[in-house]
Amino acid sequence: MNNIEKSEKTKNIIKDYKNSSNKDLSFAMDFIQEDFALTKESLIKLTHHLDKLELTYNTILKEY
Repeated sequence: MNNIEKSEKTKNIIKDYKNSSNKDLSFAMDFIQEDFALTKESLIKLTHHLDKLELTYNTILKEY
C-alpha cells in the first residue's frame, strides 16, 4: 500500500472512528505518528536552513 492509499484509508477511519475496529484505529494511530515524526523532522531541518540563510544574508549585507 503506497502513502496515498494509507492516507486515504486513515482519513476514512478518522471520519468514522467510533465504528472502526481496533485494528483500523491502530493503523490510523501508527500513520499519524509516522506523519507527525516526519513533519517534525522536516520543520527542524527547515529551521536550521532558514537560520543559515539568515546568517549568510546578514554577512553579505554587512559587506554590501
